[in-house]
Amino acid sequence: MKPVLNVEEVLRLEDLIEKEGTSKAALMEHAGEFAADRVYEFAPKHVVVLCGFGNNGGDGWVAADILSHKGVTVDVVTPIEPNEIKSPIARHVARRTAGRDVRVVVGPSRDELTAILSKADVVLDAILGTGFSGSVRAPFSIWIPALNELGLTVVSIDVPSGLNAETGVVDSVCVEAMATVTLLAPKIGLYSGEGPEVAGEISCGELYDRLDEVIDDVEHAAEIIEPADLVEYIPDLPANVNKYSRGSVLVVAGSATYPGAAILAAKAAARAGAGYVTVAAPEPCANLIRMALPCVPVVGIPSDSRGAFGAAASSPVRELAKKFDCVLCGPGMTVTAGGMQVVTDLLRTEVPLVLDADALNCMSRLAIGGIEETPEVYRREAPLILTPHNRELSRLVGDARVDDLSSAIDAAQKLVWAAGSDNLIVIAKGPSTAIVGVEKVLLPMSGPASLATAGSGDVLAGIIAANVAVSHGEVDRWELLCAYAVAVHSYTGYAAAAAMGERSVIATDLVDVLGDAMHLVESEALKDAGIELGE
Repeated sequence: MKPVLNVEEVLRLEDLIEKEGTSKAALMEHAGEFAADRVYEFAPKHVVVLCGFGNNGGDGWVAADILSHKGVTVDVVTPIEPNEIKSPIARHVARRTAGRDVRVVVGPSRDELTAILSKADVVLDAILGTGFSGSVRAPFSIWIPALNELGLTVVSIDVPSGLNAETGVVDSVCVEAMATVTLLAPKIGLYSGEGPEVAGEISCGELYDRLDEVIDDVEHAAEIIEPADLVEYIPDLPANVNKYSRGSVLVVAGSATYPGAAILAAKAAARAGAGYVTVAAPEPCANLIRMALPCVPVVGIPSDSRGAFGAAASSPVRELAKKFDCVLCGPGMTVTAGGMQVVTDLLRTEVPLVLDADALNCMSRLAIGGIEETPEVYRREAPLILTPHNRELSRLVGDARVDDLSSAIDAAQKLVWAAGSDNLIVIAKGPSTAIVGVEKVLLPMSGPASLATAGSGDVLAGIIAANVAVSHGEVDRWELLCAYAVAVHSYTGYAAAAAMGERSVIATDLVDVLGDAMHLVESEALKDAGIELGE
């Protein structure tokens, strides 16, 4: 796993490294060298370096010096003379570089800047760094649009200028990079908000040869899951299993309005490896689900007048749940008094539980001001996995703002920390998904835009439930099991897009390629871990 840090954590890390004997000036030299090496990979003949006022600009000045020594023609564009830079470290390297074989352009007009940029093979963005927040001011509010309009190859240092490194928010303008060289550790803003849209390919320069010894001495905003981390969570399939020992899943879902959600979740659970899947659905939609899933038993449950779970639904669902290794509740069930009672009673059982979609909306109705204010509602000994998207997560925490990765992580941590259970996991779904446990926040591989289709979340819920059931509770870290399930779901998006076209994928396509996706995840994980297939 690779640590992802917020701005405060980066500052603490730099201070620790300095105490260990490596100065911030030395780190700037290493940063500039790493940025120059990344730019040089594009084999440029002419590079323009856009430098700001601070240490991010200092990194750019160092990179410009190194590139010029490699025989590259380099223009450095700066808003002020090198002698006027306030940061002592940045001023030193700027003065040093300006006295060497680079051309320095101070405070160009927009037309002059456009003419300079137009000659470049690559532009190195060293304007604004991790300390930036708010709106971009002149002259950079003029530089950045001029740069973006030319559509050049751009490499940004640490974060694209204009991006908030903490939140991923762009208040005004932001550099649209082809690549970002982030330093010491990736910044959380690169994965939140507009970060994934503007950062391009991210590479990380560790800069310090003993980084592994000190990075765990600071908190991590999150950790990126690498394929090798998932190896031990790839399910085995011994020769002596039967349909029950493979893992059993009860899907409590559906309504007369949304029977398809139950169908998708159940079929995904079966495709993802559960040996025995049963659906408990309101009686009015049970026959339709039976016809769609001939290999899955369907139990009709008492309904209300609208074809949703009724007042008498809770008791039979609760009794059924005791027979299964995992229960998935929520897809398509709608929010009713009967549904709320079903969710409440399932939370009181001892079976591992995955709550998705309307089960989460039922939960949010159980407490005023956010369920974290009454954690006894959802605190339990058995594993509990919640899978909200941003709007559902917002409702769970009393309609607080949840609209990007950072705010989703904050909201999920409120729920997890209030309950205080190692067995509670919140999978905060979005363009970048976070898996939040009581101690760790994990960032699994994100899927393509093709996953943004109705029913995709039902498929993910089925995949998660299947893996919980197959594990039979023998799991050291539930967040890593969830990371495996999310990775499989992401790969279904890629596989389905390859077959159908990115714009044409629908949720049933995801289920159809689940076998391929699991094979791809397994192959990638074993390769990353240095294990040959079949070992």
